[in-house]
Amino acid sequence: MVTNVTNFGRSGVSDWLLQRFSAVVLALYSVFIVGYFLTTSDLDYAQWSAFFQQTWVRIFTFLAILSIAAHAWIGLWTISTDYLKAAGIRFVFQAVCNLALFTYVVWGVQVLWGA
Repeated sequence: MVTNVTNFGRSGVSDWLLQRFSAVVLALYSVFIVGYFLTTSDLDYAQWSAFFQQTWVRIFTFLAILSIAAHAWIGLWTISTDYLKAAGIRFVFQAVCNLALFTYVVWGVQVLWGA
């Protein structure tokens, strides 16, 4: 059996499960944020800042950021392996995607817990 080191999980089943789990996390986070917008009148910076000062909101947001990264990587990996047949082009595409996703996760951490 050939092991592909560029996929996220160990097998197609683990990738499938991770993608479904991340989709559920993203759906719950979306409902949570939309619910906050709908139940908070006259939202200003002070309220928004106080909302994100709560540790559990930061953790939930970080989980959503990680879910976006995992979900995107699995989808982009699948697309690249299905449609990009040249190994060099596929490698460059996957490297650019990994760099972008890593940058987004680091940026998200910086925004959530930065100074």
